[in-house]
Formats: sequence, structure tokens, C-alpha cells
Amino acid sequence: MNFSNEQLERYSRHIILKEVGAKGQQKILNSKVLIVGTGGLGAPAAMYLAAAGVGTIGLVDYDKVDLSNLQRQIIHRTKDIGKDKVISGKETINEMNPDVNVITYHEWISSKNIIDIINDKDYDFIIDGTDNFPAKFLINDACVLIKKPFSHAGIIRFEGQTMTYVPGEGPCYRCVFQDPPPKDAVPTCKQAGVLGVMGGIIGTIQATEALKYILGVGELLTGYLLTFDALKMEFRKIKISKRKSCQVCGVHPSIKELIDYAGLQCDLKEDHK
Repeated sequence: MNFSNEQLERYSRHIILKEVGAKGQQKILNSKVLIVGTGGLGAPAAMYLAAAGVGTIGLVDYDKVDLSNLQRQIIHRTKDIGKDKVISGKETINEMNPDVNVITYHEWISSKNIIDIINDKDYDFIIDGTDNFPAKFLINDACVLIKKPFSHAGIIRFEGQTMTYVPGEGPCYRCVFQDPPPKDAVPTCKQAGVLGVMGGIIGTIQATEALKYILGVGELLTGYLLTFDALKMEFRKIKISKRKSCQVCGVHPSIKELIDYAGLQCDLKEDHK
């Protein structure tokens, strides 16, 4: 481990942790995390992973920064309005930590490109920072099929939820939610609103899960759905089970090729209270 003096100082609070140490920090520096979506969830996740020293961060997003993003998407600034989100995100990360190699994918994810993107740098962990059902089911199915761990999350209004999938260790997103809801069954964030800090609370939990997975420490949210109600200031950790009839990870999976759904944004169900 050949840390520079600057790295020893930058990561000193990690290195003194017995659960991390110099070897753990080296693992972080050698790790690769793909973040799909640089919005409310992906923005804080990317910033904390960059600060931690994750060596390679992939950013996937086709959108441009607009003024309404700035209430919650803290990786972007007013001067970035009109700029591609992946470029804005890359610039912020590189200003924060020059150790990080940022790979940008200025494209919509689909059944045609998601596996190629994940395999591009053989990412160790995937963070789902998207705000729509088609992307969430696509990310889940791709990760299950090619055996990649990922963190799911969703936020809306004053509520958020997150879970972690690790191949062979617990249920996937489709075990819990099965299929996308009918069109117009769930309001979008644009329609319902979202408290800006919700992205920070849930997105940083996703970053925490990524770091714990990389380090091999602690207990991940595998087999659990963590929900948060900001109005009640209440977290709930709900036990979830692998579904034998799951279409993608069950005993007899019916989904063997990726599906492109059309549909909704924001995927937080309201019946987990």
C-alpha cells in the first residue's frame, strides 16, 4: 500500500477505524461503483463515495440540469443549469477528490445497453438512483441475471425506502414488488412533490451499503426493506423474503431476457406504514 502523504491525511479518519484501516482504504481506492441516475438519490451517494475515495465511479444519466433539480440534487450548482448531469457530476467529484476516476454515460439505460454499461468497467456495486419503475425493474433484472449486487431506493413526499440485493443472499426487488404498477396508479415526484433532504437521507444510506459491501463489514440490508417517514422521524426495518415464484430469481425463473417497460416515475408504495 503506497499512500501518498496527501492520501494519508485525506483518508486518516477511515484508516484509524479498525473496521477499515489501511487495507480497507486500499479496497475502497481499488473499487468501482456504478450510479444510475445523478438526481436526488444519486447525487449525495456519488459525493460521499467520491469523498470516501472510491477509485472509479460511473455516472449514468441522459438529462440536463434544470433549476427545479437544485432543491435536492446537491451535486449540481446554479452555474450548471443546462449542462449534462453526468458532466456536472464529474466536475463536482473531480473538484472534491482528484483520486476518483469518473466514467460518464450520457444515455438512457435500456435492455440494449445496461449490461454493457455494467460490464464496461466490471463494476463491483450498482446504485439505483432512478425515479421510475421501468428503470428500477430493468436494473434489478440485469443485476440478478449477471449476478451483481445493488442498492434500490425510492423517495416521494416525506417518505423513503431502500433495500440491498446481493446474489445468493436474499430477495431481489422483484421478489417484493413483482411487476410495475398500472399506468397512473402512483403519482410522480413532479406531481406529488418531495422534501429535498429525503434524497440525502436515503442516498447516503445507499452509499453506506456500497462501502460496507466493498469492505466486507457489518450487516447489509439484504432481506430487509428499510423505510423512513420524515414527518414521524421514524425508521422501520421490515423483514422481506425471497419469493420462490419470483420471475427472475425464483426456482423456475420466466424472465431470461431484459424487458423495457414504459411507465411511471417515483416508486414508493404507501402501504408500508
